[in-house]
Amino acid sequence: MTSISEIMSDNPVCLDAGASVLEAARAMRDQHIGNVIVTRNGRVFGILTDRDIVVRCLAQEKDMRQCTCGEICSSTDIVTISRDAPIDQAVALMRERAVRRLVVVDGERPIGIVSLGDLAKERDRSSALGEISAAAPNL
Repeated sequence: MTSISEIMSDNPVCLDAGASVLEAARAMRDQHIGNVIVTRNGRVFGILTDRDIVVRCLAQEKDMRQCTCGEICSSTDIVTISRDAPIDQAVALMRERAVRRLVVVDGERPIGIVSLGDLAKERDRSSALGEISAAAPNL
């Protein structure tokens, strides 16, 4: 059976909770990604998505240089999974917790992310989500 380590995106971009939202936005742009892992003392604190930046910062007219990642990230229900966990466990966690991504950890240290799209590509590449997720990104 395939484990999370075989489908996860490794080397995730991690920023400290005190980093500015502007720094996060630039990291997302430069890395062609839609989220960063927010850490505090090297541990997972939250996830910050491009949507969080728009809804919780820009739409509220906050200064992106002053607003921190920790202020606006989703941090209350962060679901983590081990790199050795089977794919079925990731599917069950996403379903139970209604999340679109899981932070992959080694102990408490973030080492990757597995997304709904990653699972779709693995499980059913011919599904609409699997095909979309497998397509080259629009840069």
